[in-house]
Amino acid sequence: MVKMTTFGSHEEWLQHRTRIGGSDAASIIGLNPWRTNVQLWELKTGRRQQEDISDKPYVRYGNEAEQPLRDLFALDFPEYKVFYQDGNMWRNDRFPWAHASLDGWLEDENGRKGILEIKTSDISSAIKAAEWDGDKIPDNYYVQVMHYLMVTEFDFVVLKAQLKYDIDDNRWCKTKHYHIEREDVIGEIDYLREKEHEFWQHVINDTMPALILPEL
Repeated sequence: MVKMTTFGSHEEWLQHRTRIGGSDAASIIGLNPWRTNVQLWELKTGRRQQEDISDKPYVRYGNEAEQPLRDLFALDFPEYKVFYQDGNMWRNDRFPWAHASLDGWLEDENGRKGILEIKTSDISSAIKAAEWDGDKIPDNYYVQVMHYLMVTEFDFVVLKAQLKYDIDDNRWCKTKHYHIEREDVIGEIDYLREKEHEFWQHVINDTMPALILPEL
């Protein structure tokens, strides 16, 4: 059974983030450039403290831009009903090690349920731009939405990305939308489920997993 809970404060929400969340998933399979699977294991077993990055400019911008970007999505895509509640956390009793906190959820004209994921990114280099080239999504974000599909069992994902460029003292934004159907990525979801389950056994048994380094 899939169930959503809402918490009354950000602090209460943080206290319940004890399972594997969407932003954790990429570390488990070596696709998070900022955190390894061993560092994540240290966090989940209390050996390492979570760094507070809430005051970082890019984090503040992403948090404050989320609501207007969600509102803009609703205006641009009236074929969807758009829902959101602060402090939301989704759980699925089939995957007791996992939770998901969504930027929004959708219902299309056929009554199908979907995930809305919102990303903001500063494009400061050619390498960063290449991560979003064409139909590509950065690996860690792709894994995140696979995790959300696993937990919610929804039918599809729409990822809205606002990419900011600073060129010749001029700032401009490019907005991209990516639509992913669940039925097209069942293999990826099943693979991630297996790897998350394996990782969680290491947490439960307090045994360090073998280090997986992200590719450069």
